[in-house]
Amino acid sequence: MSTPSKPGADLFDALPSVDEAANRRLHHRLVEAAGAAGILDVAYRTLDTPVGSLLLAATDQGLVRVAYASQGHDQVLESLAEAVSPRVLLAPERLDAVAVQLDEYFGRRRSVFDLPLDWRLSRGFRREVLEHLGQIAYGRTASYAAVAAGTGRPRAVRAVGSACATNPLPIVVPCHRVIRSDGTVKDYVGGPEVKQTLLNLEAAA
Repeated sequence: MSTPSKPGADLFDALPSVDEAANRRLHHRLVEAAGAAGILDVAYRTLDTPVGSLLLAATDQGLVRVAYASQGHDQVLESLAEAVSPRVLLAPERLDAVAVQLDEYFGRRRSVFDLPLDWRLSRGFRREVLEHLGQIAYGRTASYAAVAAGTGRPRAVRAVGSACATNPLPIVVPCHRVIRSDGTVKDYVGGPEVKQTLLNLEAAA
């Protein structure tokens, strides 16, 4: 004698299984349609790296944001919606070039990033500081005082620290190469441990 099945036991079995490949294709078409219709202003994706998950975001002008998990990816997306545009969409393919270059960097196969950057989240002296950071060579460091002097404002050491602390494009714009005059590694947007990891990575290349 067979055991009667429980009421509703086969209910979920009768539902069609989720086709992940179809979902990806549908999402890809959605992204393309949004772009064609001009309703995609900020594309984003995440990338797993040796320093944790990074949020990458870009506009049609270039990479606009790189954020560590400790900064709260959801909060960063909300701030992008407010500061750039509410038309933000997960579109990994649009950030493939960024992901490739970051993978190469962490694999010690890249020392210079070659990416278009959207600087709109940095203005005034902060932007001057961040643009200057590109002059600090891979594997080298500079003090906050040296960076201030390099921008023509030797007394603006604290302002340099503020610019580094609010850098919207860490790693790509290498604020991790700026250290204190005594050589110590402390404050960093991703935490001092991450900063030291990046410096060790570059020193070992």
